[in-house]
Amino acid sequence: QLQFVESGGGLVQPGGSLRLSCVASGRDFEIYDALWWRQVPGNEREWIASINSGGTTDYADSVKGRFTASRDNAKKTMYLQMNSLKAEDTAVYYCDAPGVTATWGPGAQVSVSS
Repeated sequence: QLQFVESGGGLVQPGGSLRLSCVASGRDFEIYDALWWRQVPGNEREWIASINSGGTTDYADSVKGRFTASRDNAKKTMYLQMNSLKAEDTAVYYCDAPGVTATWGPGAQVSVSS
């Protein structure tokens, strides 16, 4: 199983950028597909990006063209570059490897506000 710890969140103005990191502990991170999610309090967790073991990505329409997922398997780390941020991107962001994640990590709070 894998455990993830997210970091890099913060407060940013609309139109700004942030880069989230997600460090995995456990074995064989490099063979697993991985996902980015976000959650607003009171709402269900929303899938926003996928990156497979080969680095191929897919995005929800809400973030396509603005967010870029990447991974460095040697560092057991995933990244989410977020550009052109909007107020509606405000949420706690999580990473996950489906079927392999032990428990959800602490998440990274992203707040977009002027």
